Amino acid sequence: MSKPMLNRLDLGKAGKWEQMVLGVTDVARLPDPTGIVSYASELDDGLELYRVSCPIGVLLVIFEARPEVVVNIAALAIRSGNAAILKGGKESNRTTVELANAISEGLKQASLPPTYIQAIQTRAEVSALLALDQFIDLVIPRGSNSLVRNIQNNTRIPVMGHADGLCHVYLHKDADQDKAIRVAVDSKVDYPSACNAVETLLVHRELLHSVWVEVARALLREGVQLICDSDALSAIPSESVTPPKPDSVVNSTEQSYHIEHLDLKLSVKTVDSLDAAIQHINTHSSHHTDAIVTESGEEGAKFCRGVDSAGTFVNASTRFADGFRYGFGTEVGISTGRIHARGPVGLEGLVIYKYTMLSKANKGHVVGEFGDGKKSYKHTPIKISTVPF
Repeated sequence: MSKPMLNRLDLGKAGKWEQMVLGVTDVARLPDPTGIVSYASELDDGLELYRVSCPIGVLLVIFEARPEVVVNIAALAIRSGNAAILKGGKESNRTTVELANAISEGLKQASLPPTYIQAIQTRAEVSALLALDQFIDLVIPRGSNSLVRNIQNNTRIPVMGHADGLCHVYLHKDADQDKAIRVAVDSKVDYPSACNAVETLLVHRELLHSVWVEVARALLREGVQLICDSDALSAIPSESVTPPKPDSVVNSTEQSYHIEHLDLKLSVKTVDSLDAAIQHINTHSSHHTDAIVTESGEEGAKFCRGVDSAGTFVNASTRFADGFRYGFGTEVGISTGRIHARGPVGLEGLVIYKYTMLSKANKGHVVGEFGDGKKSYKHTPIKISTVPF
């Protein structure tokens, strides 16, 4: 088993267990996301229309080797009024079963059906469930692009994709050296096997013999292997690789910029402009999280507008892309799609809405009373946050 895989499976590593439990208590403290009015209008005297948040229904969540996801999703599903069926990776089957059993016991103590959250074990079960579009309302695959595509191609159920995290950090030509070092090192080293860890560093050509040299030294001191294009590689002084490690700095290929390393490895590419950086990111990124280091507010804003990703950061580590850090309590995952929910999906991403209409007229309301020569719609906004009935 690879070290990144083992790190993902180990709930005792890097405070994951404590963070998982804290996520549950944080979700419990969050406001109920259902029953919230996001639009209210009086269509006629005594005729009121409300758009009200409500649960999606039954969720099928398929994820790979991250057992803490069982607890994260269960907490979010219960708080948002959704039922959930969970399928983890085969590497964590035993842990998934134990956590699911603990959740079932908790549901019993809370007078809720113990099957509100269920865990399944086999691919055959997944295949069968993907055909049940009349019972399951949303599929959430968390894992590689191949997993997401396979699910999308084998079901009629709507899919909220949580694909791999091929994240970038771009060092603009005016990047402050200390900021560049801090952001690049933290984005790669803090937790290399996380989906929000940086996998490609883009360096403006004007920084090759200044800021890039110091950033490279800092990364090498942390044991990061640098996979560089010829320009970035030739700019690294030979004495920076100490003690001598022949594979600490190696040549990149075009394929290097399509890889989610999930390890202490970093692809590095030289670019000539901010536009070139944006173009590279939009071509190679998984649309998860990408960051720029710059002293220009204008250039930072241009980066955030131009990069088509769920998260775009200025002078901040990509590792901040997390539901817990955003204050969502925990998350189902990071959605890299463009509809319904995007980025860390917490409670708000697990509710949809319905339109509720209330007539207070003695005879009710009918459409035939409106139109040419008849009554007109008022469409007067109503200031209200919850449905009054």
